[in-house]
Amino acid sequence: VVTGSGSSRFSSSKNDFRRKWDKDEYENLAQKRLVEERERERRDGKTAPPVKRDLLRHRDYKVDLESKLGKTIVITKTTPQAEMGGYYCNVCDCVVKDSINFLDHINGKKHQRNLGMSMRVERSSLDQVKKRFEVNKKKLEEKQKEYDFEERMKELREEEEKAKAYKKEKQKERKRRAEEDVDFEEDEEMAAVMGFSGFGSSKKSH
Repeated sequence: VVTGSGSSRFSSSKNDFRRKWDKDEYENLAQKRLVEERERERRDGKTAPPVKRDLLRHRDYKVDLESKLGKTIVITKTTPQAEMGGYYCNVCDCVVKDSINFLDHINGKKHQRNLGMSMRVERSSLDQVKKRFEVNKKKLEEKQKEYDFEERMKELREEEEKAKAYKKEKQKERKRRAEEDVDFEEDEEMAAVMGFSGFGSSKKSH
């Protein structure tokens, strides 16, 4: 009978050939190495002063995600990185393959640090919040007016198209009736010439 914690671990995983790592042990080693490096920098006087970064600001430009859609480019060994497939970030000098990861990148900590900003945002005052509400309300009203105007113009165009189609259909109907009347008159004239004008309707008198 095999006993002991070490033996039981071995017996329960004797068919598992994957190498096992003690996460707690390596985490302690990493923390110890970090403390030693800081102590060494402090002794050597190489401790870098803390960098003061600006607060996080909203973007004042539109992110271009659609200008290269549906386009084909030829990539060679001499093609610059900015012109290769994907989305190029000129701040971090890197290429991201798809739009979702590109948005994650430009919103991430590394990109913001390269822009000289931290991930902290400015705490807004009550007056700033009120002003922001007023600005958004005006934008919404202007957008509503613009929408109403465009919607009305669209309705007028649709009504005009319907009126044109109705008028065109009426003209076709009048033309068709006129052609039928002409054909009927020609048939009557032909019947009279052939002597069939009273056929089937007249009776002989005795």
